[in-house]
Amino acid sequence: MNKNEQQRLVRWRVKVIRHVIEVTQNVSKTCRYFGISRPTFYKWKTRFDAHGETGLCDRTKRPRKCPHAISKDVVSKILYMRQTYHFGPAKISYYLDRYHQIRVAHSSVHRILQRHGMNRLPSSQKHRTHKHRWKRYEKRQPGHRLQVDVKFLERIPGSRKRLYQFTAIDDCTRIRVLKIYDACNQKTAIRFINEVIRRLPFRIYVVQTDNGAEFQTRFHSHLEEQGIRHAYIRPRTPRLNGKVERSHRTDDQEFYQLLDRDGIRDDIHLFNKKLRKWEDYYNFARPHGALDGQTPYERLKQKTKVVV
Repeated sequence: MNKNEQQRLVRWRVKVIRHVIEVTQNVSKTCRYFGISRPTFYKWKTRFDAHGETGLCDRTKRPRKCPHAISKDVVSKILYMRQTYHFGPAKISYYLDRYHQIRVAHSSVHRILQRHGMNRLPSSQKHRTHKHRWKRYEKRQPGHRLQVDVKFLERIPGSRKRLYQFTAIDDCTRIRVLKIYDACNQKTAIRFINEVIRRLPFRIYVVQTDNGAEFQTRFHSHLEEQGIRHAYIRPRTPRLNGKVERSHRTDDQEFYQLLDRDGIRDDIHLFNKKLRKWEDYYNFARPHGALDGQTPYERLKQKTKVVV
């Protein structure tokens, strides 16, 4: 009810009360005339005598106490995760369940964010619409397709040196392998894929990359020698490598944005140590929205039926 409607309602209730005094001098006749009950009239009359016209406004029907209301401590956790990590309602719900043993529905998280004016992300984090939508897919078994890409990191201040994050993500489980190098060429790409083969706990059948110079003839031949098929995506279609591209956005929001880079800018080994901790967290502890709140490692156990 808006302000104008509330004012009209108050004027009508005042008219009912005055009708008894100025016209009928009889409550029953006035109630029949206006189609209201006697208890309702006396309720309005009592509130009018005590507070004037203000007392005739509709009062909230919200209970004074709600035993099932979400506590302030949980609300503060929700707002902290939204403000710090830009998590959506579903991911916040997964984190509360996994790390705090608190179950809050996605819709309840959304209402809390909306109540505090945090249901809209900053412009830099907003979802951008696409002209053509595509359907999400995933391979049924681990290793059937591995998406590999390179993330260009910011230049080191005061030098011309640049670092590159090589990323491999399994299409089925979303398990990732990350490594930073100070060069981006076929030699480093081969070194990286050898480490991926060594570290992943399953056989790789297909590696999918874009058409970058680092993934050309030597890299292609090396994969063929390992018995792994190499597939290129179509030029200018990064969406076909969507899982690795999306994981890079997660790196920006949840790792690089919070990383204190002082002291590790020139130390690639220390940088890789911090990246390895982030990789372990991503694979073993971070709930994944596309996996219904599972971690990549939990999805691997589900797919391979490994008992640990």
